[in-house]
Amino acid sequence: MTRATILCLALQLLALPAAGAPQTDDRGCRDHQLFTRMPDFWIHSCQEKGFDTHEFPVAKGKTERVEGHMWKVDYYPQADAKVRASDVQILRNFENAIKRVGGTVVYADKGRQTLRLKKDGKEIWVDMWAEFTSKHGLFIIEKAAMEQDVMADATAFASDLKTSGHVAVYGILFDTNKSELKAESEQAIAEVAKLLKSDAGLKLFVVGHTDTVGNVDANLKLSQARAEAVLQALVRKHGISTGRLRAFGAGAFAPVASNDAEEGRAKNRRVELVKQ
Repeated sequence: MTRATILCLALQLLALPAAGAPQTDDRGCRDHQLFTRMPDFWIHSCQEKGFDTHEFPVAKGKTERVEGHMWKVDYYPQADAKVRASDVQILRNFENAIKRVGGTVVYADKGRQTLRLKKDGKEIWVDMWAEFTSKHGLFIIEKAAMEQDVMADATAFASDLKTSGHVAVYGILFDTNKSELKAESEQAIAEVAKLLKSDAGLKLFVVGHTDTVGNVDANLKLSQARAEAVLQALVRKHGISTGRLRAFGAGAFAPVASNDAEEGRAKNRRVELVKQ
């Protein structure tokens, strides 16, 4: 055995926890305020984002997308734990904990369950998994609308229309599978109206787009309804002539990113303005 090999083995041994010493939480990790942890467990990894989205199982083969403040916490059992908790025991503990504060079990199946709590004006969703090794984890979202940081304006819209003939307006927002405009869409709608009023000869197609989640025909219908909602807001609230606008639903047939991940799907769910 070479000296280098011996040194490498020695360093590996030093990196291991001392016999009997409890394993400690990953740096910066802590329990979510909704739950305490099971005895003899430590946090292997964690993550927190101010805004994210997750597909929560709500029935067999069916999920519901929820957006808001996100936490992810994964727990491992202590190596020296005398008795390992079963996956059923772990799931049942969290189920009972959320029921005690008024929550419910939305769906459960094979080591995974969706929990939901509506209380004090907040709505919290939990996607939880547990396996036979006692490892388990929580994916939690406190439902909330995204705080828009990037604001597009009429000048930017005009520039993109001039250079490429179309522009995506990501500030126009809808709830999942809905075609009613959310209140926070008004700023973007007002900028589109400003664009049209600044150029009396400008005519636009208002084009709705979706991701690939769901049925093709349903997505086409939804995208058309969303485009119509934007058109009607411009006409009724901002006095734009209907002769200058035409709504069109493209469904999922013109993606700008891959639909394999949520980041791409979010980009594909959009309303575009296309110069006639």
